[in-house]
Amino acid sequence: MLALMGTIMGVLLFLGFPMMIPLLAAPLVIMYFYYPGFDPMIITQQMIGGILPASLIAVPMFILAADIMSAGEMSNRLVDFVKVFVGHIKGGMAITTAAACTIFGAISGSTQATVVAIGGTMRPHLLRGGYDDSFTTALIINSSDIALLIPPSIGMIVYGVVSGTSIGELFIAGIGPGLLILAMFSLYSYFYARYKNIPAPAKSTWSERLTATKRALVPFGFPVIIIGGIYSGFFSPTEAAAASVLYAAVIEIGLYKNLRITDLKEIALSTGLVTGVVFILVGAGVAFSWLISLARIPQQILPGIIGPDPTQVWVLFVIAVAFFIGCMFVDPIVVIMVLTPIFTPVVTRLGIDPVLVGTMVTLQAAIGSATPPFGCDIFTAIAVFKRPYFEVIKKTPVFIAMLLLVSALLIFFPDLALFLRDFAYGY
Repeated sequence: MLALMGTIMGVLLFLGFPMMIPLLAAPLVIMYFYYPGFDPMIITQQMIGGILPASLIAVPMFILAADIMSAGEMSNRLVDFVKVFVGHIKGGMAITTAAACTIFGAISGSTQATVVAIGGTMRPHLLRGGYDDSFTTALIINSSDIALLIPPSIGMIVYGVVSGTSIGELFIAGIGPGLLILAMFSLYSYFYARYKNIPAPAKSTWSERLTATKRALVPFGFPVIIIGGIYSGFFSPTEAAAASVLYAAVIEIGLYKNLRITDLKEIALSTGLVTGVVFILVGAGVAFSWLISLARIPQQILPGIIGPDPTQVWVLFVIAVAFFIGCMFVDPIVVIMVLTPIFTPVVTRLGIDPVLVGTMVTLQAAIGSATPPFGCDIFTAIAVFKRPYFEVIKKTPVFIAMLLLVSALLIFFPDLALFLRDFAYGY
């Protein structure tokens, strides 16, 4: 059964079919040959059931809020704020890019939206500042990974729905690893600029910093709404997503006047297209996971991998490797939908904190988004920046190595992810 399933998916992917086709074709073929008594409509029911959880409503709303910001002025104001404070440091423009991706991640929750919004703004500045094209692109796509860890994270929402883990706790837990990655990327950018002797721009005056801070105060309302609202219990994650859309629309249309109400139609259509793809993948992933559970595949393969008496470190290592490899080839949302149900019983049996597992899973999804051969951020950068594939991936290995180092640190030092969660929720 596993061989047939893998062959079907491999052949269809090789022929160029979109990911949802192999995900649906494999269960249908397996049901036809191994479970002829089952009604194929069960697959449709599983797909519909997969997108019914109310928590998933947060996904299109966070995407819509990010699209409104990208079309308006707020993303530029955030970039300007970071630039006036760190732009004069060696590697300051690169550090500004990484920090801006982190801040935008606290609004969008999407790596691809961050590539477009921050990459489109910062890439010309980096190139004019003396950074080569390969480093610039690698920095942008890997810094955008931080958006999947800093709340609101679409990957964490999907994981929380599938595993039944608190999305609010996952959001808080992602902050520590996200900031650690930002620090590592910033340090690397500093030494890279010194090695390449890249000149730093002139230091901004305190008057310019004050002006940039005033201009950024309103955009900084997003983290307050999302993180503060969830932490205080005033909002659920879904309600925070709705509030962020309203906030973005009111600011861009009413305060900044960069957008008109009529512009929202086109923005909403773009959001709807992305959401449609995401939800089809979620539904197909649920159907695929249901078949895996029905066929008891986890019970067949996990004992040999995990072993009879596994430790927490070994289980987290196996989870990290499985999700990292999966996300190198397949959309991270699909990997989360398919693999999470496989590992959940083991995680529950060993008493491993599901929030720690969720942070690890989301980090692997983030790494996979920028890892060859099929990282989605790579192809987003190719489309947006119009650069060849091998130039885009040329200088990604150093960034990927740093991300994998953070994964190892999470395995051996779980408090990197859990200390903020424990503080916020009083554990």
